[in-house]
Amino acid sequence: MGRKNLPCSVLLLEPEFFPTNLPSPMNRRSFIKSAAAASAVTLLRPSLAYAALPQAKITRVRFYEAPTAMPLQIPLLQSNMVVMIETDANLVGIGEGGTLDTLTPCAGRLIGRNPFQIESAWQDMYRAFHYPPGRERLHAMGALDLALWDLKGKALNVPVYELLGGLNRTHLECYTTTFRGGGNNLRDQAAACMDAGWRLFRFDAASVRGTNLYDARERLVQVQADCRAAREGVGPKGNFMVDFHQRFTLAEAVRGCRMIEEFAPYVVEDPVQTDAFLQDIPKLRAQTSLPLAAGEEWGARWDFHRLVENHDLDFVRCSLPNVGGITEMIRICALCETHDIGIMPHFTGPIATAAQVHTLMPYPQSVVFEYNYPTPPNYLNEFLTFKEGKLYANDRPGLGVSVNMDRLKLVGTIEQPGANRPTYYRPDGSQFTW
Repeated sequence: MGRKNLPCSVLLLEPEFFPTNLPSPMNRRSFIKSAAAASAVTLLRPSLAYAALPQAKITRVRFYEAPTAMPLQIPLLQSNMVVMIETDANLVGIGEGGTLDTLTPCAGRLIGRNPFQIESAWQDMYRAFHYPPGRERLHAMGALDLALWDLKGKALNVPVYELLGGLNRTHLECYTTTFRGGGNNLRDQAAACMDAGWRLFRFDAASVRGTNLYDARERLVQVQADCRAAREGVGPKGNFMVDFHQRFTLAEAVRGCRMIEEFAPYVVEDPVQTDAFLQDIPKLRAQTSLPLAAGEEWGARWDFHRLVENHDLDFVRCSLPNVGGITEMIRICALCETHDIGIMPHFTGPIATAAQVHTLMPYPQSVVFEYNYPTPPNYLNEFLTFKEGKLYANDRPGLGVSVNMDRLKLVGTIEQPGANRPTYYRPDGSQFTW
């Protein structure tokens, strides 16, 4: 195997350190001393991966408005903003998310920075403002963070998942929201969904249509009927999940879960009202055997870490770029793995969806992926590999997506640094900006 094909972690010894014979103990001792000396020299050098990165600074960040990629995107506030980070090394990173007013101050903190010091850039965007970031600024930070990871993968000519530990699964199992096939009958839709190769049939059992009257007791009776139909449709070996859509009180959610336990749903999503998650989900957990999931609106891990640590959930539904990007999602994955919690990300924009594939392919616990793109978005020249209800990784560098610029509308450009807030460092050398 040629040296250029060795992984970065392999110690590169010169040929003389591999003699073909060692006739005496003295020669063996000399060999060991020489190898040790080579190891010491290697430790003093920059890593091969770092040495392979060009010298670069961020010179400009541009924001583009993209066409709507799926029917559910804009009404549910999934951003269609495409972010591009440009450098003086002629490298460009692509991300997605945020709004013009939330992206602008964060992008200003990036101008002039080394784009490959992603953690440092993330900490600066997080800490450089008077108010701690809420979910809106985290969303914008996430968009820029995706672009930084894309840029670094391109600079090293590897997919982002290789920077995160490499593949740990052959594919990601998916589900879709209200399968579009099999007719109008819920049972037949569920059966058609399984026949098409999907892992899960998901449906909303709490909404009403054609009226503004919402009767929770009536809805729970309908939930029971819908779950019976879904179980018949997917069969004994199939799976379905039911979304309570945060519309029930704790008492209603307890009653609803008990009414559908016999149908064994894969998971009950967002079972109680959003503002009551932290107080009511632990109480619900104590009163039902059904698996629970929540979190499609969550941002930072402090929104939910207690629910994970206490194992009050079976899946978290946090997604990119909402949590603050890949940099933060890595930490969420570590938190969830520690407590054996699965990840079931909510659907998001197409570029962020590609980023979620890269981030979750290395994750060792359960993942079920929401995917709602009937066709590839028309403004992406390269997208994801999807078939029969499964997403597969590809080997294209970065996030593996490329954009048709003719279909984007430029809405903002940042070329000057933002507010001149100083960066502080602790005595141990770590960055501390606040």
